[in-house]
Amino acid sequence: MELITLRHKLHQNPELSNQEFRTSEHISAFIQQLHPDEVILLGKTGKAFVFNGKQPGKTIVFRAELDALPITEISDKPYQSVNEKVAHSCGHDGHMTIVAGLAQRIAENRPVRGRAVLLFQPAEEVEQGARDVVEDPEFQKLKPDYIFGLHNVPGKKANSILVKPGSFAAASTGMTIKLTGKTSHAAEPENGISPAMAISRIIHRLHQLSDSSVLFKDMVLLTIVHVMLGEIAFGTSPGYAEIRVTLRAFENEDMELFTANTEKLVREIAHAEKLACEIGWSEVFPATVNHPECIQMIEQSAIDLGLSVENLQTPFKWSEDFAYYTGIYRGGFFGLGAGVHHPQLHNPEYDFPDEIMDTGISMFFNLYEKLLVSPSE
Repeated sequence: MELITLRHKLHQNPELSNQEFRTSEHISAFIQQLHPDEVILLGKTGKAFVFNGKQPGKTIVFRAELDALPITEISDKPYQSVNEKVAHSCGHDGHMTIVAGLAQRIAENRPVRGRAVLLFQPAEEVEQGARDVVEDPEFQKLKPDYIFGLHNVPGKKANSILVKPGSFAAASTGMTIKLTGKTSHAAEPENGISPAMAISRIIHRLHQLSDSSVLFKDMVLLTIVHVMLGEIAFGTSPGYAEIRVTLRAFENEDMELFTANTEKLVREIAHAEKLACEIGWSEVFPATVNHPECIQMIEQSAIDLGLSVENLQTPFKWSEDFAYYTGIYRGGFFGLGAGVHHPQLHNPEYDFPDEIMDTGISMFFNLYEKLLVSPSE
């Protein structure tokens, strides 16, 4: 009941990326009473709580996310969000509570060797959170041997464990294209340089590129998310335009090829249309690539606990900044089924199901016992 109360408190008080001050305080108040050996501050809101063993051994990190989304929640529950246009519609409140529950179990069964690090990371939704953590000298001093994380997955059987070696979640990036020509009177478009034809050509050619079955090893996906052309003025031919595109790929190598070819194509069209072209990249998520040893341990933990295991055939199309950890350390990221008919992630009606929390805690604790408590082989 204590954990459910914590989860509901976190859910009721969501905060956006890099603004998770109260969320961080709630987590600190809960875990400090368990007497961690060390608390490490990471940026403005991130925290890592360390439990040390008496003998030397490996450093194992378990990660949860602090931030919520800019979504207006649709709910009649007593713990619905009190912050306007902010909601935990991705389940980070549940993920935090799972790691807090893990802290309770570790406090009752401290490491024999090595150390367990419980990481509460800011800003997962905007990509920079994990990147900032791995670049933080305080985190680098920990030199993790393994790092584990999970994400709840609506549409999958509640309490099932979803695993996949290699790429688990897609790489993605946001591309902003700015095209500058010259405005003119709408009656004399020949006196201006309109980006209109360039937009049409770029959108058509980008879709052709993403549909190529020869260039890429696996799936790539391109989504036009925003187009702006000129002003709403019937007497003026436009001289400026912006296109915003999201690129996704299952494999990091394909993403590198995809972005390079996309930029080349856009610049060629802009040049041909006599337009100045500026390209920017944002929200860059590499693919989350699982280490085979970590996946083996995760599968064995699920078997030990008698849980249903689903081996995924393809990665998820969504992205996860856990990729910044797996790009450096041996990492394992798995899915936790949230229920076949549960509302989808980032949906205003989504609410993390309390009934799957114990499964998440047990999975993490089983991994912890294997690595830091059980007799060494």
